[in-house]
Amino acid sequence: MAFRPDVTVASVIERDGRFLLVEETVSGELVFNQPAGHLEAGETLIEAAIRETLEESAWHFLPERVVGLYLWRHPASGKGYLRVAFCGQATGHEANRPLDTGIERAVWLTRREIQQREPRLRSPLVLRVIDDYQAGCRYPLGLIAHLGISDSGEPLELRTG
Repeated sequence: MAFRPDVTVASVIERDGRFLLVEETVSGELVFNQPAGHLEAGETLIEAAIRETLEESAWHFLPERVVGLYLWRHPASGKGYLRVAFCGQATGHEANRPLDTGIERAVWLTRREIQQREPRLRSPLVLRVIDDYQAGCRYPLGLIAHLGISDSGEPLELRTG
């Protein structure tokens, strides 16, 4: 059987030494993750990160750089994920916006507080992405190029960033 990882995005947003995470219910357990989710048809990776951050945390996100690309296979299910992690700024908050189904709340935690919750992290990617961010891993958005045909059959012009 071919290995076909799901493409996901994640947003690293730091404010005053704290990182934006979401607490969500997955398979009946409360876990922590960056605002993250799957790439949807017809959107760029950057658009997906902006959308997922708003839907999961009610924070508006302005991506500034790529932190990294991460390939991970869940040890129990064998399911694979290719995560594109972005970092940037929170530019506004919609306090009364309903969050996605399964999301309990958005929280701001320090690196130490996140590490203390390690058994409750959705995957090892959560801490790895933060560590890479803190180590200075930052790549231009132009690293990413989008080209091809959209789902509607319309040509999709080459778009970077």
